Amino acid sequence: MKTVAGIDLGTQSMKVVIYDYEKKEIIEKASCPMELISEADGTREQKAEWFDKGLEVCFGKLSAENKKTIEAIGVSGQQHGFVPLDKDGKALYNIKLWCDTATTKQCAEITKKAGGDKKVVKLLGNLMLPGFTAPKILWLKENKPEAFKALKYIMLPHDYLNWKLTGEYVMEYGDASGTALFDSANRCWSKKICDIIDGNLLGLLPKLIEPSAPAGKVSAEAASAYGIPEGIPVSAGGGDNMMGAVGTGTVADGFLTMSMGTSGTLYGYSDKPINDPANGLSGFCSSTGGWLPLLCTMNCTVATEFVRGLFQMDVKELDGEAAKAPCGSEGVLVMPFFNGERTPNLPNGRASITGLTSANTNRANIARASLESAVFAMRGGLDAFRKLGFKPREIRLIGGGSKSPLWRQIAADIMNLPIRVPALDEAAALGGAVQALWCLKNMNGKCDIAELCAEHITLDTSKSADPIPENVAAYDKAYAEYNKVLDQVAPLYV
Repeated sequence: MKTVAGIDLGTQSMKVVIYDYEKKEIIEKASCPMELISEADGTREQKAEWFDKGLEVCFGKLSAENKKTIEAIGVSGQQHGFVPLDKDGKALYNIKLWCDTATTKQCAEITKKAGGDKKVVKLLGNLMLPGFTAPKILWLKENKPEAFKALKYIMLPHDYLNWKLTGEYVMEYGDASGTALFDSANRCWSKKICDIIDGNLLGLLPKLIEPSAPAGKVSAEAASAYGIPEGIPVSAGGGDNMMGAVGTGTVADGFLTMSMGTSGTLYGYSDKPINDPANGLSGFCSSTGGWLPLLCTMNCTVATEFVRGLFQMDVKELDGEAAKAPCGSEGVLVMPFFNGERTPNLPNGRASITGLTSANTNRANIARASLESAVFAMRGGLDAFRKLGFKPREIRLIGGGSKSPLWRQIAADIMNLPIRVPALDEAAALGGAVQALWCLKNMNGKCDIAELCAEHITLDTSKSADPIPENVAAYDKAYAEYNKVLDQVAPLYV
């Protein structure tokens, strides 16, 4: 048996899969939940020791026999989180996460000193947004000065796991491009942005490596702690969206992946730099050697979970109720900004249910509107892709939303594109495993990632959904109304 392993460190859980690359199947997987520190000011944090415990628990659940067969490991991690460590590798403070919106002030400071939004975009390919890593570093400097003075290592969540496995301090281009410290077009750190935060910051950042290169080899300490083979390669890894792209086969022009989890993301592979920050498209690099323009919202299943809780329904009941309502929910709209929002850039945004009348106020319409609202945000990203000349062929759908037949059809109709679902779930963990296989093969010769994904990423045709013309027409009208309401409420939260 020949296997590779993929690790996915998400906001809500950590997962490890063991993938038999000859049989092309996941033979074993394990997971454990992740806690979250949440404060009213927008703070969203976790602790490094929770990540440590997650590795121990997940690998501890896997059979010793299967672990012995692992030939390489790849790590996927939630993007943008800031893991601050001292010279001994001890965490100096909590890990501020991608969904932390407490750094709005620092974003404004950095942007002003850089010369405004246009200058920042020119330097980075992105706006300076609260979700990114750079403002989190400035926040630490301003709010925890003693911790900042002791800062030696700046890591993202996936880099931290790489470091725990190998002892090597490196970062690949994909996740680096989500730090707001990185020039995505030229693939290098931005000295100007780093110097705005602190004159010594550039010297603290890790060495950059190619995505096909190994981050290092499993150390004796990690091998002993997790029961895995010593000396096997750990691939460069990447952010969850970058690894999700690998795990869905979005490694060639024309393919889009849409992830409907806690956050909502829409991203597509490009062989040249693409970005449109004004319309929500961040200019990221892929973790396969190209670029990955990406739209991210902070509220996807968040919206449906709150509505589900409000009506005390389980997931199937929510879908059943929503199925009773027509496309467009008879004019009912959910503005789903429960966590503030990144796209549109409304960190202080609030959620609302609007369009209610005496005729349309019922559970079915509100339930369906919560499903539709998440996809309306994705539609804005699709429009931005098309304006930039990107020609989408189909969408690969992943995340909790992909499990709902109703939500899949809503997505197909609102986006007016075929929806396809990968046969193997756990796209980010599988992406980590396939990238690990890519790394392994590259150590013995040249291997093409697109060919590798074509071989290992298959689709579940029973879950396909195609646009229905009359539904598409109805949703075009509903989407226009959604944007009209958004334009009216957005100024309330600036």
